[in-house]
Amino acid sequence: MIDIQSMRDNRNIDIDRVGIKNIKYPITVGDRNNGHQHTIADVNMYVDLPRQFKGTHMSRFVEALNIYRGEIDISKFEEMLRFIKKKLKADKAHLEFYFPFFISKKAPVTGSEGMIDYRCSFRGAINGDDEIDLVIGIEAPVTSLCPCSKEISDYGAHNQRSIISLSYRSNEFIWIEDIIEMVESCASSEIYSLLKRQDEKYVTEKAYDNPAFVEDIVRNVTVKMMEDKRILWFTVESENFESIHNHSAYAFVEKDKRISKKAEDIINAGAGMNLTSVYRR
Repeated sequence: MIDIQSMRDNRNIDIDRVGIKNIKYPITVGDRNNGHQHTIADVNMYVDLPRQFKGTHMSRFVEALNIYRGEIDISKFEEMLRFIKKKLKADKAHLEFYFPFFISKKAPVTGSEGMIDYRCSFRGAINGDDEIDLVIGIEAPVTSLCPCSKEISDYGAHNQRSIISLSYRSNEFIWIEDIIEMVESCASSEIYSLLKRQDEKYVTEKAYDNPAFVEDIVRNVTVKMMEDKRILWFTVESENFESIHNHSAYAFVEKDKRISKKAEDIINAGAGMNLTSVYRR
């Protein structure tokens, strides 16, 4: 049969990413307490397409998923990227998993147990030099309490549910649960699935004793990420869904520790280079 996709295109335009988006597929994710857990991911798969080809072969993306059926997890990510690149005869390949990750949490006083889902992601790419780039993301719901409201009010203070979104590159494996716990510790209080009255009292008072602006939250996370030698690069953002305003409060920080280390090395070596040139690289 005629292969239309492989026919020549004369418009002379490279396509950066082409593929399939939002296909649901079962994956396995490492679980600190149970070894692993099964979940369902929304999967995006792309390759680049040189200007001379009319189209890519979409079915080959699904074939790649089926080949790894039952063994898709973070340990297979690099292998899958290389396979997709080879299968599609591409120079670059991209693979993205967006999935709910479940953690069983006990209420702080009664110990009542319930499950909370966290939106997580694995986003990876391989380039023409076979270099792999992997970014891991988590979204953690927390409670924040306004320091200003607490300071100016005779009693009480307004609080809100917030979402902290963190993406990072690391030089070694880190449990998702460890990152989530770190992020939750940077807010006024973490949240729970199941709370009795004693637990509600504890959580409410904990938030009141730990007020935090949206700016405080992203700065708190930044301090911890900068201290962790496993982290190479990260972004952190927080959106606070205000309870007394018809808008959200928002803050964002990005840090590339690889650039910071390079600048530090240059200074220590006495190279005399303008730091502006370092950060532009």
